[in-house]
Amino acid sequence: MQPQLLDGRYQIEQLLGEGGMARVYLGRDLRLQRPVAIKIPHPHLMTDPDFLARFRHEAHAAAMVSHPNLVDIYDVGQDGDRHYIVMEYVAGVTLKQLINREAPFAVPRAVRIGEQIARGLHAAHRAGLIHRDIKPQNIIVTDDGQVRITDFGVAKSHLSTAMTETGITLGTADYIAPEQAQGRPATPQSDIYAVGIVLYEMLTGRLPFTGDNPVAVVMKHISEPPPPPRRYNPRIPAALEAIILRALAKDPTQRQRTALELAEELHNYEQLVTQVTVVSPQLEPSPARPPNPNPPRSAQITASRPTAIPSPRQAAVRNSRQEGLGCGAFFVGMLMLVGILAVVFLISTGVFNNLFVNNPIRPSTTLSPGGQSTNSDPTPTLVTTTTVPELVGLSDGEARERLQQNRLLPAPSSEHNRDVPQGIVITQTIPPGTIVEVNSPVSYTVSLGPLLVEVPNVTGTREDIAANQLQAAGFAVEIVKEPHPTIDTDFVIRQSPSATLRIPQGDRVTIYVSLGDVVRFPDVIGRSRAEAEAILANTPGVILVFIDVQGRDRIPDFDRYAPNQVVSAAREAGNSYVGLNNGDYIPRGSRIVLGVRAEE
Repeated sequence: MQPQLLDGRYQIEQLLGEGGMARVYLGRDLRLQRPVAIKIPHPHLMTDPDFLARFRHEAHAAAMVSHPNLVDIYDVGQDGDRHYIVMEYVAGVTLKQLINREAPFAVPRAVRIGEQIARGLHAAHRAGLIHRDIKPQNIIVTDDGQVRITDFGVAKSHLSTAMTETGITLGTADYIAPEQAQGRPATPQSDIYAVGIVLYEMLTGRLPFTGDNPVAVVMKHISEPPPPPRRYNPRIPAALEAIILRALAKDPTQRQRTALELAEELHNYEQLVTQVTVVSPQLEPSPARPPNPNPPRSAQITASRPTAIPSPRQAAVRNSRQEGLGCGAFFVGMLMLVGILAVVFLISTGVFNNLFVNNPIRPSTTLSPGGQSTNSDPTPTLVTTTTVPELVGLSDGEARERLQQNRLLPAPSSEHNRDVPQGIVITQTIPPGTIVEVNSPVSYTVSLGPLLVEVPNVTGTREDIAANQLQAAGFAVEIVKEPHPTIDTDFVIRQSPSATLRIPQGDRVTIYVSLGDVVRFPDVIGRSRAEAEAILANTPGVILVFIDVQGRDRIPDFDRYAPNQVVSAAREAGNSYVGLNNGDYIPRGSRIVLGVRAEE
């Protein structure tokens, strides 16, 4: 149980929420008499020096940034062995709650929210702080529409020497940037990508990428283009859609260069929509001038700026003297007649015969020593063929040898495969038995064996975050629940295989998750009273307080049970009782009541 007063100043009032690393409480600063939000790490993380160093460092880094769209950090402290961060308390709802209730948003509303998010991130980026987990759940919207970004718990400062935080390297799968999903460092453009997803969700009421599990969603972020948001909401202006799709570019260099640039694009998008091209007014026709036979060079260059389009010219009026054919027309007609006669002559002499025959190879005509011509037919080219052998299942060396024996060229490639041993041919492009020309290339694929992936360290993280991270790395996950006296409920106690080992992608990783400080209720129901009492006496964490002897009036099927046989069990819970079964997990120190069949 958390203390009700921290450092004699901050009064804890009620729990507001809980995340993977900490709980957030509504509190009150008794010195300044104002409400505050107090973040306190989970108890089992209080003993992790690396986590505490990150916790304090990132809190100090976030405290250096002040902006109307960021939640302010007031204080960072320690009370005994409990560390805490005191933040501004913002009354409002999360953007995720608004999206669930009201999406799709009207375009002006979504743009105003997106612009405020981008401006807040720009302030953080200028201070060297990258959020890395922008999502609607981490954005608070007040009643008057003000936006505040919170939860920099995943944030990374440029001053930090730590690597990624355990369990949150990938952020949230629905909003993760492709480069983060591939394990590369997050940059300001990673936050911009997440803002693009948030804009998309506000305007369409849906996410651009969905899947059956986090791995499927992450792979779509990496490889698939987002569906255009106007497909789901035609009211989105085309200019706004272009801004969103630019933010969602796979290549970070293709996104907006800064969050401020994104904010300005959103602020000015309406101007981009309404911007019109100004056409120069029509020039009045000028008096006719004699043509200049040598125009200046600059007049021959097309100007890049818009020019007025002149009015169509009026048809020139011929003089009556020009109505006849004239000498020039007669000369042109004579040239055309001569050309036609020349073509007819050439065709009649067979000059064009080679151009119109179907067979491109004609017999060549040569002169014999006696002067007589002889025709020699060309020798046809002979094509040598061979058969493609079966390669699948052979080793790479055997496949090469088999192809070379058949006078074919090996063209191997390789890929990882869980089911085929390393060095064995998986597939071939040309089916065996196909007849091909000698020296043809034959492509085939050789197995590299399974892809070995390093197991991430998820010990100490919350169950859902740990499972998501392991699945995103390509592992199957098995969850085993067990009690633990110090690890909070739903947090990972240990894992198998251990972190940093490289194992085949797709293998199973088992995580052991804490049920909290509980004990297993032993198998006493169905035993005799004496056996049950002895077992409970030797079970740490349970206290037998009462034996309830029950007669025929209280036990259905009374005759099924032997005298003094335990027929039921319960534990005290305040002023009532909670029924128990053999094997149930119950809080340590539970007080037990056994129901026993009476003797007759």
